Amino acid sequence: MTGKEAGHIDHSSPESKPPHIPTSGNEGETWGTPVNADALEVAPGTAHEQLEGWIPQLASEDELRQALEKAFDYRGDITITRKDGSKIEGYVFDRRSAANLKDSTVRLYPKNSSEKIAVSYAEIAALAFTGRDTAAGKSWEAWMKKYAAKKAAGDKDLSLHPESLD
Repeated sequence: MTGKEAGHIDHSSPESKPPHIPTSGNEGETWGTPVNADALEVAPGTAHEQLEGWIPQLASEDELRQALEKAFDYRGDITITRKDGSKIEGYVFDRRSAANLKDSTVRLYPKNSSEKIAVSYAEIAALAFTGRDTAAGKSWEAWMKKYAAKKAAGDKDLSLHPESLD
C-alpha cells in the first residue's frame, strides 16, 4: 500500500494537516489542527525547603523518619550523632525504611572517605544539616543571566564553570 491508503500525507497540499496533533486536550475533539505550544499549561517548578543549618527535633519516631526523608532529598552533607556519642558527617545517598527503627537504615558517604556507611535509625540521637546545600539558589535563569552578561561583555570563552563546593 502506498500514498493516502497507507496514511501518507501530501504536505504540499493546502488542505494537509498533521493528523497526530489534537485540536485541544479535550476528549472527543477532532484531530488535525495544530496546538499553540505557548498556550499549553506549564507545571510550576519544585520549591525546595531551606534546610541548610537546620537541626530537627527528634522527639518521636515519626519526626526522625521525616527528618531522614528530608536528609535524603538534601543536596549537602548532614551530621548524624549516634546514641553512643560518635558523629558521622557525610552525604545521604539511600535510606531503607522498615516497620521498626532497628530494621530501618540510612546509608551515607562519610565526608572524608569513599566508604559507604549504614546507620540504623535506632542508633540516631541527633541529626543536623551541616553541609552547604550545593543546589541552593541555582537555576536555569541564573545560568542564562551569567551567560548573557559574558556574551554582552564580548567574552570569547562563554563556558561557565561550577562554583567550588568548599
